[in-house]
Amino acid sequence: MSKVIGTSTGRVEDRDLLRGSARFVADIRLPGMLHAAFVRSPHPHARIVSIDASAALALPGVKAVLTAEDLKTLTTTNRLVVALPDKTYKQQRDRFILADGETVYVGEAIAMVIASDAYIAEDAAGLVEIDYDLLPAAGDCRAALKADAPLVHSDGTHNVAAAFASAYGDIDAAFARAAHVVEDSFWTHRGVAHSMECRGCVAVHSAVEDKITMWSSTQTPLVAARVLADLFGREESFVRVIAPDVGGGFGPKLVFYPEEAAVAAATLKLGRPVRWIEDRREHFIATTQERDQYWTAALALDADGKILGLRGTLIHDHGAYTARGLTVPQGAVASLTLAYVVPAYALDVKVALTNKVPVTPIRGAGQPQGIFVMERLLDRAAERLELDRAEIRRRNLVPAEAMPFTKGFVSRGGVPIVLDSGDYPACQADALSRSHWATFPQRQREALAQGRYIGIGLANFVEATGRGPYEQAQVRITPLGKIEVATGAAAMGQSTKTMIAQVVAEQLGGDINRVVVTAGDSGKVSMGFGGFNSRQTVMAGSSAHVAAVKVREKTLLVASHLLEVDATDLDIDGGDVVVKGASGMKISLGTIARTMAGTAGFVLPGGLSPGLEATENVVIDAMTYGNGSAVAEVEVDIHTTAVKVTRITFIHDAGRLINPMIAEGQIAGAIAHGIGNTLYEWMAYDDDAQPMATTLADYLLVTASDMPELVLGHRETPTTLNPLGVKGIGESGVVPIPAAIVSAIENALSPFGVRLNQFPVRPRDLSELLNTARERHERVSHETKKA
Repeated sequence: MSKVIGTSTGRVEDRDLLRGSARFVADIRLPGMLHAAFVRSPHPHARIVSIDASAALALPGVKAVLTAEDLKTLTTTNRLVVALPDKTYKQQRDRFILADGETVYVGEAIAMVIASDAYIAEDAAGLVEIDYDLLPAAGDCRAALKADAPLVHSDGTHNVAAAFASAYGDIDAAFARAAHVVEDSFWTHRGVAHSMECRGCVAVHSAVEDKITMWSSTQTPLVAARVLADLFGREESFVRVIAPDVGGGFGPKLVFYPEEAAVAAATLKLGRPVRWIEDRREHFIATTQERDQYWTAALALDADGKILGLRGTLIHDHGAYTARGLTVPQGAVASLTLAYVVPAYALDVKVALTNKVPVTPIRGAGQPQGIFVMERLLDRAAERLELDRAEIRRRNLVPAEAMPFTKGFVSRGGVPIVLDSGDYPACQADALSRSHWATFPQRQREALAQGRYIGIGLANFVEATGRGPYEQAQVRITPLGKIEVATGAAAMGQSTKTMIAQVVAEQLGGDINRVVVTAGDSGKVSMGFGGFNSRQTVMAGSSAHVAAVKVREKTLLVASHLLEVDATDLDIDGGDVVVKGASGMKISLGTIARTMAGTAGFVLPGGLSPGLEATENVVIDAMTYGNGSAVAEVEVDIHTTAVKVTRITFIHDAGRLINPMIAEGQIAGAIAHGIGNTLYEWMAYDDDAQPMATTLADYLLVTASDMPELVLGHRETPTTLNPLGVKGIGESGVVPIPAAIVSAIENALSPFGVRLNQFPVRPRDLSELLNTARERHERVSHETKKA
């Protein structure tokens, strides 16, 4: 049997991408297609008094202007009820398809203009006149929780979306016996995903089939199909959703959006295809965002620096609606202590509604925030105990011999959190060795003597990956000898098709070019969820593997009858089943497939069931935990306060690697994302919740020139929780990077006593901190001289 898994084979996706034949949503053109544009709220909070579309409708080429009232005749509900279930909701705020009577954030869709081309639709959208009665807005999540705060929704009684506590162990006793306690406050600010391709969708209703087909740049096409079917009160077969080539997802595209529902309703009403493509400004104000959190946290330690307990509070900005659930605050809370032995823990969480864009996961889903808080506390503890920052971590990392290691809390689905495998101390030791951590102080002294401020920082992480319960995969050998695979997994640039092809080819001949993968098409598979939470390889890969094994076993059994040899003497090589040691004796996969299609009146070989195919839904409830260590090196220009990341050493353990080259690509891309999160991306709002960053001139992204030298290392500790032994990797690179870089910046500026408690870190923030430090130094010097 040919070995394909574990090899850095070329990607099957690249041929179409390099030749320009890949098909994204914007490439889909249908006869008679109309174009949609949305009229969006310019106000954070307002009552909608009236909508006058007469001027827009008078513009030549405009076919319709739809409002919430129009949609009520087309759908069973005017709200998107898509929030994940949770008992801790104080109020579940489901989004409107189009705002009805009130708008609660800038960018909320109020009306939809449909015209013969996109330019006319945009012009007409500007002609729709809406009369607003402005209402007070809640812009700061901390202030929103106060009793006298403006209400985000005028029919509400408070702005608490949810409240919950996460705790285990005797936290009071832990702090009572602590030799040292370090505590601090932290802030992580909002950001947007900014995939290269913005959102978009095209929908068409076939009167012949009475079926809607939608192409959407989505991470969750099967979920979208179910939501649309429910909205129209029809069976799931009424809707087919296809994710074509997707130019990046990064989290927000897992969400089902009002625009998708509105476009589907429009095609049903008008009987013509309707297309909508989001522009970059819309992405700033209408695509979901993440990260705004305020923490207070304290760490209790014994005299040797062993952690006794951690407690604190978290206020999380949820935005105006519940567009997904509590994934982000729950992810932040869960990730906080995963890498370390923490005997007692207590965190109080408040989830606040604000008049801002709704919050849902972006790459990392809250985990970078939780890891940032934990790693900053450990830096504070190392300073207090006069220990090396790496040493205090070494003393507290979960040891390899303790695996599997049960934590004291459960996942959102009630499954106990058990760290399944890994050697966390070995990962850290490897990162320290490759980054030459031990010799850095000497390098730092030499640089300082030259007037250069360099620093080094370390962060460990454990990431929950492979969220279940399943992802369907179908494997079939065709009469032409091709191997067709269909899966609900959604490809969005992370090489999902290559991964699936390698997993299946491992069992069926070793040639990935014979494997044709269809991903993210609700017309091809009946069940599944899509791509998020680093789950594709774990879930879809496992189902594809088990299905391929079953097809292999049946193929060899049929061939044994046709070749009249024992099945154990057969193997699959390329497109043939061959007799081991006698390569001339063979039969093609296509011949076997045609044989098993059967002929009327003739018995199938061995009395076997027809076809060479299998469908699997491998159920895996427990998540598998990847881990790693990141060391960041920076140089800070104290005059311009510019920060240059010069080197990142990243050692990760994602279990068994399907394709090491792709794994490195995922890590490198996520590190770039993490650098952007740490130093550049700032989704500014004013005090009244009006967005201040709505272009890429205001909101900076990482570029190639900002990328440092990368030193990447793989460790493979297979998990026993799935048949492939794999763990997710797509988000791993981003989660420890803010903590590592901020630690390095603080280390570089240690001569000034600067303390950093937030990310992103902007030059203006460093300038203010350095000025404060200089003023403090001058004041102390002056007082010393006076004394």
